[in-house]
Amino acid sequence: MGLLIGMDEAGYGPNLGPLVVTVTVWEVPGSPREFDLWSAMADIASPAATKDPRRLQIADSKQVYSPGQGLVALEKAVLSALQMLDHRPRTLSQLCRALNPEPFTAEETPPNNRQQPAWLESDLPLPTEVEASRIADLATKWLECGRQSGATLKAIRSEIVHPQRFNALVRACDNKALALSRISLGLLRSVWNPDAEPPTLVICDKHGGRNRYDDLLAEVLDGQMIFSVGEGRERSVYRIGSTEIRFQMKAEANFPVALASLVCKYVRELSMHVFNQFWAEHVPGLKPTAGYPVDAARFRTDIAEAQQRLGITDDVLWRER
Repeated sequence: MGLLIGMDEAGYGPNLGPLVVTVTVWEVPGSPREFDLWSAMADIASPAATKDPRRLQIADSKQVYSPGQGLVALEKAVLSALQMLDHRPRTLSQLCRALNPEPFTAEETPPNNRQQPAWLESDLPLPTEVEASRIADLATKWLECGRQSGATLKAIRSEIVHPQRFNALVRACDNKALALSRISLGLLRSVWNPDAEPPTLVICDKHGGRNRYDDLLAEVLDGQMIFSVGEGRERSVYRIGSTEIRFQMKAEANFPVALASLVCKYVRELSMHVFNQFWAEHVPGLKPTAGYPVDAARFRTDIAEAQQRLGITDDVLWRER
């Protein structure tokens, strides 16, 4: 048996709301470089959009979700996948704990300086748009596909990085892209043992224009040798023991990365829902925001008086970069 790991992020560009990074881990028969999860899950999932409630679209979240379409496609995929792991979150806070029960690491903002964002004190019931019975049926079908193909979902884990923590990491790195890379590889290390014997393939989306990752990989390893197979604009590939790690453009074409993309987007959209709901309670008639730079600036101006009245600092609200 081998391991197939996919990683992606959502929310890197906005000034408001969290950055979410997710890994999905699959155990597959034989070599993970030769196993095709798309074929294994063909009875339930494909990259194509579908109106069939018994099927899933697993693709880049930008293809699966739009505000006009709602959360149905995201919710079906994410919650049914989590149910395969025996996670049945009934609220947003339960979802976040299922994805990461330990959301802070030692090098980050000291505990006495952290503030819980006020909007996270309001929870959101789940599922939002899909019946729980439908999610259970889909999870059962996922499991049947896995039994027939020999593929097993072993873990889904996320880092949910709210603005105060994001700002602290960017200040420490003095570079936004470097902060993303360190968050991502720290998350990868939490589910991947570079000394393990089973053959492992890790596929990650490229981080901006970066082509070299060996120095960043060295930061999360314990002295293991890193062999560069090739570094370029399309793909950078490394070998560590029995693991191959690929940083590549359009990585969401790979099933485990596409699922990670959907988890990221689902968590971020739910988080922005409670964020907008919180501020609407304090600013009548407030237009909601997705948090991206131009509209985020408008939103920040609209809530300025309420923010001051509530004593919410800029560091808790706003990502500096």
